[in-house]
Amino acid sequence: MQQVPYTVNCSILLTELPLLERFAAARAAGFDAVELWWPFATPTPDPADADALVRALDDAGVRLTGLNFAAGDMPAGDRGLVSWPARSAELRANLDAVTAIGERTGCRAFNALYGNRLPGVDPAEQDAVGAENLALAARAVARIGGTVLLEPVSGTPAYPLKTAADAVAVLDRVAREHGADNLGLLFDVYHLAVNGADVDAERAAYADRIAHVQVADAPGRGAPGTGDLPITRWIAELRAGGYAGPVGLEYKSTDADPFGWLPREQRAAAPVG
Repeated sequence: MQQVPYTVNCSILLTELPLLERFAAARAAGFDAVELWWPFATPTPDPADADALVRALDDAGVRLTGLNFAAGDMPAGDRGLVSWPARSAELRANLDAVTAIGERTGCRAFNALYGNRLPGVDPAEQDAVGAENLALAARAVARIGGTVLLEPVSGTPAYPLKTAADAVAVLDRVAREHGADNLGLLFDVYHLAVNGADVDAERAAYADRIAHVQVADAPGRGAPGTGDLPITRWIAELRAGGYAGPVGLEYKSTDADPFGWLPREQRAAAPVG
């Protein structure tokens, strides 16, 4: 058995390289795991593009530990399709594509961005659609033993999930109304801190709900040590509290070595047990 201590988000790091070259760069930096936002222009990618992604991961010798569902046009401000009634068909078409990539790569953690509040749409309608779509997503990835992740997000006032409590309330609704339980909290310390949440209190309150962790420092969303957040302490306390999964490095950096804060011997999987 191996424990993966860190996984590099190749959608936000190493961006000076084309996406499919970033996996080998992460490997050269000493990591053996990566994660991705949805990497294709459409919810249902051309099979050749999916093949190229899987082949690049294999050639680099890295594991895919996390993948987002399609989330709309992120640069334009979209933050997910889950609770967007008019775009549910796109989200639902994406489920099989995500599950197929997960099956081929061994990825079992899938992040579903909830979506912004929409002008002229009843929030209650959005939340009902959101719960139904999360249940459908959970059912899809359950075929391969996968887990759907839900996270609070900062920087977008229209995104309604600001704290761990907000996200857990949605997870509880999905379980209560649809019977889906293979969902968990994505505990992103950067988003939580920027939103003003008490990260220590939320970690303690929801330790048993945390299914994935991501980190970046604040202000600036840079590497740990570039801001004011006690990220190394938070990681240690999450580990001590029982979190055994990878920590996603989801920060921005233009440094020649964006991973200089982390000793090389701590970056890759180590045998345990």
